[in-house]
Amino acid sequence: MTNFQIENRPWWVQRWLELLDSYRYKKRLERARTYAREGNVLSIEFKGAQVLANVQGSEVEPYLVSLSLTPFSDEDWGYVMETMSKKAIFSAQLLAGEMPAKIEEVFTANGLSVFPYTLNEIRSRCSCPDKVNPCKHIGAVYYELGDRFSEDPFVLFQLRGRTKSQIIEGLRQVRRGEKGKISSQGKVVSAAKSKKISQQTNSLTLNLQKFWNYNEPLESSLVVIAPPSDSKTVLDVLGNLPLAQYDAQVTTQYLKQVYQTATQRAIQLSMNNEQ
Repeated sequence: MTNFQIENRPWWVQRWLELLDSYRYKKRLERARTYAREGNVLSIEFKGAQVLANVQGSEVEPYLVSLSLTPFSDEDWGYVMETMSKKAIFSAQLLAGEMPAKIEEVFTANGLSVFPYTLNEIRSRCSCPDKVNPCKHIGAVYYELGDRFSEDPFVLFQLRGRTKSQIIEGLRQVRRGEKGKISSQGKVVSAAKSKKISQQTNSLTLNLQKFWNYNEPLESSLVVIAPPSDSKTVLDVLGNLPLAQYDAQVTTQYLKQVYQTATQRAIQLSMNNEQ
């Protein structure tokens, strides 16, 4: 493990960085870490499953770095989604922004690996004159991607060809066993249900006294279970705790873990009730 890593990094980030640490040119890695720490990676963006980055080197113009893995096919992702959907905890954790600890088993069960085995599986190029790959500019992008994975584990899946929204929507479709059409609100509604909803809407008359009443069973496929749109908790609303600095930090960290665990558990229970 390199000095770039810190304790309590998510396990999937450690796996990514361990791959880079297997590189035998340690001096080159040290320069790459320095580039990443000092903000030389000016920008990172995705073009499909490919990563494009601008890295400032010794020249005035930044170097262009491209990086990609072999994306999985639609058929492969179909099998992965089906396997994921069989365990509600996977869906709950992914929806909460967490990478399930045994997520690799989902891919290996389908003959795949979400993580590359060697650096040779990562296709990378840099516009710098250095003939050795990875150069320090490519290495800096590796480290920067580790931080991106820490913030959003779905970035790792995007390297394999699926965005966060595609994975979440795919999980919901498989769990419902439907291949219905997408409504204007982005929800999946089967043709029969869509027709029924349309007929019910047209037959309604405006009655303010009964406006909030709903006398029919709630269609489970219309319910979208998702974590809050932001990561704020009641701790953010209350502000600083009236404790000594160290005690406040320890207490706040503990309560944040409690809130995160409770959120994941609530989503898991809700999705179990969907079935």
